[in-house]
Amino acid sequence: MTNTVLLDNVSHKDLCVRTDQGVDPGHRVNQILVFPAEFADLQREYPILFRKEADGYKAIALLGLDRDENLFLDDDGWTSEYLPAVLARGPFLIGMQERQQDGQSVREPMIQVNLDDPRVDISGQEGEPVFLPKGGHAPYLERVAHMLGVIHNGLEQGPQMYAAFDAAGLFEPVAIEIQLDDETAYRLPDFHTISEEKLAALDAKTLKTLNASGFLGAAFLVAASLGNVTRLIARKNQKRARG
Repeated sequence: MTNTVLLDNVSHKDLCVRTDQGVDPGHRVNQILVFPAEFADLQREYPILFRKEADGYKAIALLGLDRDENLFLDDDGWTSEYLPAVLARGPFLIGMQERQQDGQSVREPMIQVNLDDPRVDISGQEGEPVFLPKGGHAPYLERVAHMLGVIHNGLEQGPQMYAAFDAAGLFEPVAIEIQLDDETAYRLPDFHTISEEKLAALDAKTLKTLNASGFLGAAFLVAASLGNVTRLIARKNQKRARG
C-alpha cells in the first residue's frame, strides 16, 4: 500500500520532486492513456488511437512498437515537446475529499502525493520545489495541477465524447502494419481511429450536434494524428541505426 497523503504547504513545505524522466521505469511504455483536453498538443507528435473495452472506448497515444518501448524517451529524458498528462503528473494524483456546504456533504477534488515514490525528496535537497518559500504553488506544482485537471475532467468528458463519436459512426478499426526491412515487420491490431471519410460525410444535423458539444474539433485532431505513425517509424529507424 502506497503512502498517499493530502498535499499541503505546511507538512510538505520542503518537498521536491525529481523530474529527470529518463530514470523512471514507468515512462518506458509503448502506449499511454490520454484525454480530450490534450488532443491538440498530442496530435502534433503522437498517433492518437482508441481501444474498445468492455466499458467503452479509451484513447491512447502510441509511443513505441515493441513492448515497453518509448521512442520519445532516451537516456537524458523526453525528446518530445509535449509529455502526456498521465506521465507528466509525476507522483501526484487527484483524491476526492468530503466537506460540508450549506448542511450538505460535498465532494471536491484535492491534490494528493505518493510519498513512497522514488522521485519524491521530502528533505528538499534534490529536484523541483513544490511550494514557494511563502507557501504558494511553485511553477512545477502549477504545471502538475493543470495536468491533474486534464485527467480529472477527461475521465468525465472522454466517455461522453467517445460515445458521441460512436453514435455518429465515426470509429473504424485500423491495423497498423509496418515493414522496416525484409526481416522486421510489425502488426498492431485491435485499434480504432476516426475515419476521415466518415467525418466528411456527416450530415448537417450531426455536424451541428458534435460542434455544439465541443467534440467536432477533437475528431479532426484524432484523424489528423494518424499521420504521426510515419514519424514514429522514423524514430524507430533512428534507434535501430544507433544500435
